[in-house]
Amino acid sequence: MKSPKATRRKASARPKTQQSSPEISIVVPVLNEEGNITPLVEGIRETFSGRAIEIIYVNDCSTDGSADELASLQQRIDCLRVLTHSERAGQSQALRSGIMAARAPLIATLDGDGQNPPGDLADLEAAVHDHRPGLVMAAGFRAKRQDGFSKRYASIFARKVRRLILQDNHPDTGCATKVFDRELYLRLPYFNHMHRFMAPLARREGATVVAMPVSHAARTMGQSKYRTLDRLMVGISDIIGVMWLIRRKPKQLEVTEHHG
Repeated sequence: MKSPKATRRKASARPKTQQSSPEISIVVPVLNEEGNITPLVEGIRETFSGRAIEIIYVNDCSTDGSADELASLQQRIDCLRVLTHSERAGQSQALRSGIMAARAPLIATLDGDGQNPPGDLADLEAAVHDHRPGLVMAAGFRAKRQDGFSKRYASIFARKVRRLILQDNHPDTGCATKVFDRELYLRLPYFNHMHRFMAPLARREGATVVAMPVSHAARTMGQSKYRTLDRLMVGISDIIGVMWLIRRKPKQLEVTEHHG
């Protein structure tokens, strides 16, 4: 696992072509994040100014004004797409819905609570390109986490358990700030809560995983959707399942096609 220092950079604009397909799809799951949506969308647009992008918000059955805020933004932002679940399904499914609908070969993900500054995505995208060839995931870790003690303690405990059982040395698998190949995601086994294990699952597929320090802001609006005890209990069963998957990892084979 490589952990280069982050140097904030603006996502570089590439020469425009006649092709309308986006270069990168930014996927953001939301549940009751009214008030956090507009500043985050504007921050994403600023980060990727001049680029062909799409921003995909996945509304996981919000009951506040999130849907109205997204509908209003769509009236003036052409690159914004909004998907809505028919019933609440959780963060992993929301991410999957967005990634499956994405049109770009490169995916960026953020939490919708505004705690993940989108400017860090420029550094993560650069790291992906710097570590070619092959499939790459640049996964952020919150260097100065702005959460309460209980959340930070739960994360430390979970990280130690993952390191012991999964030999997973990524410092913060719960961090949503990531950039990776869409093709890589399509190879990963899907299950509920899998978004917390994307780094070890990516390594299971032979991908390069690059750890990058990213910023973390205090929540200013809304409430966290996770309770510490619930997260710990579910996390333990998930770790056992991921251990099973890693032990049964498929062989990395070269396949040659012969033509008559």
